[in-house]
Amino acid sequence: MSDDCNDNCAAVHRCANASRRYRFPFGASEIPSNGVYILFEKGECGHGQDRIVRIGSHTGSDRLSSRLEEHFVIENKDRSIFRKNIGKAILNQRGDSFLKYWEKDLTSKENKEKYASQIDFEYQKCIEKQVSQYMRCNFSFCVIGTADKEENPLVLEKKLIATISLCSECRPSKDWLGRYSPEKKIVKSGLWQVHHLYKTEKTLSASDVRKFFSDYRAFTQHT
Repeated sequence: MSDDCNDNCAAVHRCANASRRYRFPFGASEIPSNGVYILFEKGECGHGQDRIVRIGSHTGSDRLSSRLEEHFVIENKDRSIFRKNIGKAILNQRGDSFLKYWEKDLTSKENKEKYASQIDFEYQKCIEKQVSQYMRCNFSFCVIGTADKEENPLVLEKKLIATISLCSECRPSKDWLGRYSPEKKIVKSGLWQVHHLYKTEKTLSASDVRKFFSDYRAFTQHT
């Protein structure tokens, strides 16, 4: 399984690195309406190319660009677990005690009222801006757009995550920010995510790699 995963992970990296690359700022009209996004981070290498550091998709139809905006544009860590995890690593790296408040989910009115007197919301805004700056300067991505609205991008997302997490050749650099994450799964996997990792029954086969990157119509030219 290890050799198969390594080979298939390398194939995914070749396909993804050959696809059209997006960076901030990007326009919603540039992004396919539905599909899977694959993120790369500056300074990270895998299989001799830019290393994949996160895979994601979206729920609901025609929401892919909106989901990417929640990561890169909208400064609200409770609408993006990706943003929250970047902030955790930044705060943990410098031993900032605000980490315990950053981890709180303030989505509900109840929690907003509960923690209102404890949280320095101006400082939280400052951290949000630091997260935005890091993400906008260090991440790029490609998109595997679905050809049909009925295709479920979550299926591809899970298979890609499982395959890449099981690869023994994709390791983060010594300076990777994720090494400072308080989330052990992020540190171990080298990926900015904690779900769908190491699922051997969900990995891509060699034929899956060819099929997915054909059916999902990856773009084949960098911008």
